[in-house]
Amino acid sequence: MDDFELIKKHFAKYIELTSDEEARLISFFKVKNIRKKQMIVQPDFTCKYRTYIVKGAMRAYLADDKGQTHTIAFAIEDWWISDFNSYINQVPATLFVEALEDTRVIQIDYHSEQLLMDTIPKFERFFRIAAQQSFAFLQKRMLSNLSKTAEERYDEFFQKYPAIVNRVPQYTLASYLGFTTEFLSKIRSRKK
Repeated sequence: MDDFELIKKHFAKYIELTSDEEARLISFFKVKNIRKKQMIVQPDFTCKYRTYIVKGAMRAYLADDKGQTHTIAFAIEDWWISDFNSYINQVPATLFVEALEDTRVIQIDYHSEQLLMDTIPKFERFFRIAAQQSFAFLQKRMLSNLSKTAEERYDEFFQKYPAIVNRVPQYTLASYLGFTTEFLSKIRSRKK
């Protein structure tokens, strides 16, 4: 299946498109290959693209004043990633978005997305649904971080996202879950 077939299939989960609308959709997106460790978003620069993962893995993270990184999100095949605050509001980014593997993506820039939604309103429905799902996910994650032990958070992540656990560096997984790499190693050794 080619890259654009994948994204058409992704959109079809939420909205029904005619063949003309599919062609219009594809005309706004560009395919790009991102090398492992390459950044597609950096702080202080406005995020220009909403990025759909065709193949590979990426993460969004914050670097604090002490040089510690705090992973905010992962994205693998059929997921979106960006510094969404920067992208949606067209303000400087606060996050880095980095490829964890060689990654193939499809991107749309902010102005093209706005034009797409203006000319074919059902695309606004798609992006609204995506935003609602992201909001619900973030709320669940926040509640999990506040109410569950570190081990419970690890177990929950492992059950929900087994495809990610062995694909990402352990320090990024520990950072995402809110603990040290050493603590993650202890949890994993107890699970064996």
